[in-house]
Amino acid sequence: MDMVFKEKVLSLHRKFFDGSELPIVFYYTERCPEEYRAQPVRCLIEGMSEVRKGKSLCFYEGAIACAGGKRFLGFSEQFGPGIEQFLSRVEHIKKTPELAGDMVKNVSGFKAPAGFIIFKRWDMLEESDRPEVVIYFARVDLLSALYTLANYDEHDGAIAPSGSGCSSIVLNPYLERGSEHPRAIIGMLDVSARPFVPEDVLTFAVPMERFVTMVDNMEGSFLGTKTWQAVQARINSSAKNMP
Repeated sequence: MDMVFKEKVLSLHRKFFDGSELPIVFYYTERCPEEYRAQPVRCLIEGMSEVRKGKSLCFYEGAIACAGGKRFLGFSEQFGPGIEQFLSRVEHIKKTPELAGDMVKNVSGFKAPAGFIIFKRWDMLEESDRPEVVIYFARVDLLSALYTLANYDEHDGAIAPSGSGCSSIVLNPYLERGSEHPRAIIGMLDVSARPFVPEDVLTFAVPMERFVTMVDNMEGSFLGTKTWQAVQARINSSAKNMP
């Protein structure tokens, strides 16, 4: 990780997004420091609450109980038997098993390039880290800024594809890497993931290479206008009033 760029992001965050959460990142690796090793979780999003507080966590196939989570992180090529019935008869997010089956067939996938995936908050990054995707857990005012910034120098710079919470912060933004025009992913619209995040928070996940461009565009953008200053004041006021 370029430490100069790390500090630049922290400085711009204080300037334009003060009162909002810092982003987190992830990257794949073959080395999992023992102090980062995550305890098994039923849902990856459940584990993200600790990362958002500053605890670095390393996940692997055995640390994720959800078959979908294993699939969306690239640790498994299958969803497991009965996924169509589960999505339609248990979670009720699809009306019929047939519709659920169609959705599953259309899900992209990939094989994890390494055995572990590490999540860290931005301020915890070290020089040896190699972030691949940046993830904001954002309240609506911050989300509006990130969305506008993603479209500042692009058309359709952010999308909200249907999918699980973990697919929106790992699978989809990871697959955008290397695209000619990598897009950001707005997510956490999955009802089953909502219990693990605050009521007014969604996610904004973007490949690292695109994030660098967004950061470079901050100065001179709408973030310096009186309109954003008014919104920023509301963010600060809301943060001070939070318990």
